Amino acid sequence: MSEHPNALYIRPQGTLQVLSQHEAEQLCDTSERGLNELFRQCCLAVLNTGSDLDSGLKLLEEYKNFDIKVTTRGRGIELIICNPPAKAFIDGELIAGLKEHLFAVVRDLLYTQNSILDSGNFDLNDSAGITNAVFHMLRNAEVMHTDESPNLVVCWGGHAVPRHEYEYAKHVGYSLGLRKMNVCTGCGPGVMKAPMKGAAVGHHNQRFFNRRYIGLTEPGIIAAEAPNAVVNELVILPDIEKRLEAFVRLGHGIIIFPGGPGTLEELLYILSIQLHPNNQQQVLPLVLTGNRHSDVYFEKIEQFIELALGMEALSKLNIIINDPEAVALYMKEQMNLVRQDRKDTSDAYYFNWQLYIDPPLQQPFHPTHEAMAGLNLTRNQPLHLLASQLRCAFSGIVAGNVKAEGIRAIAEKGPYQLQGDPDIMAALDDLLAFLVAQKRMKLDAEDYQPCYDILRATL
Repeated sequence: MSEHPNALYIRPQGTLQVLSQHEAEQLCDTSERGLNELFRQCCLAVLNTGSDLDSGLKLLEEYKNFDIKVTTRGRGIELIICNPPAKAFIDGELIAGLKEHLFAVVRDLLYTQNSILDSGNFDLNDSAGITNAVFHMLRNAEVMHTDESPNLVVCWGGHAVPRHEYEYAKHVGYSLGLRKMNVCTGCGPGVMKAPMKGAAVGHHNQRFFNRRYIGLTEPGIIAAEAPNAVVNELVILPDIEKRLEAFVRLGHGIIIFPGGPGTLEELLYILSIQLHPNNQQQVLPLVLTGNRHSDVYFEKIEQFIELALGMEALSKLNIIINDPEAVALYMKEQMNLVRQDRKDTSDAYYFNWQLYIDPPLQQPFHPTHEAMAGLNLTRNQPLHLLASQLRCAFSGIVAGNVKAEGIRAIAEKGPYQLQGDPDIMAALDDLLAFLVAQKRMKLDAEDYQPCYDILRATL
């Protein structure tokens, strides 16, 4: 094999050695019903791990000659990869971790299409049906371990962060690892990588061998946030809403580091859940943390939450500044409470069935210009629904910033327009301007052009 092969032939291990002819055809099918384009984009993202690029559209343009096909042979299947990124190879061989991630793509795309979307076994217009589908996808990926006490900490935060924030998140991960806690993130770079990297060192120092670095992603974001090299369990959910539900049902606690609109989307998602009357007895610990330079960032977050959602929502924010040990100790203490709560309610340690997730948080939000303009960003609704609508606003901004489809829509139709109560719009405008000034919108932030317009008066 040459050092930069134009074509690479690889075979999977385990159950994926055997695919039906129909499954192989699905992955090669370029029609609207086929999986080839989705398969190609996800595989390219996996092979582009470590890139500084966070634009799905630019990635596809840079590797427009990249292609991947599946063939069935007498002894199983074979992937044929043409014109892959050179960084995916070492001495002419595909890096082993990337090979694992490639076959996670095969596993999840086929299972989602055939066993979830096309099977007729799941009502994806029903809340319980969606939760059941998320459970089956996680079970198929074998990330639910029935023999483990609660120890999985979800870490959310920005992919475009300065080095000192990365180092702080790594230190928090190290403190978690020393206490034998595992880490689950969105699997990309920045704060999604740092806690995993720190936890890996902590686990090694403790000779803790049940180390888990779970990455949850979805096809729309994977090209902009390629799985980092530390991830040893990768799961690709079909959309952002099922990805978010997987985080909160699989994890036992949540740490949020400074980030951009994606991090605000995640914060508003968990606040919407916590504000719902059905979840007042839930034990799901939440910490917001950053280094000594992050106090201004969290002050802005607090101001926005108070102005937009009020004191009840603000009371949900537990902020710890510049103290990784305190964060890890808090999470360790909370794991005992989570364990006791799951025992008292006869709920599983590996999947939080008791958590109530409102249907608006579960249904996929497609950020078209019409959908963004139609968001109800007013107070004529319960707080948890307003938080959910604000979550959608930030989800749309993420799409306009880094997702190929969103970037194309902005180029064609101009910025999204957001409207609502004047004071909420003013608070949103102020927060977004702050994120732009701090260069948290995307990696190439120097020439950032907002993909949104804030209309301060209700139309």
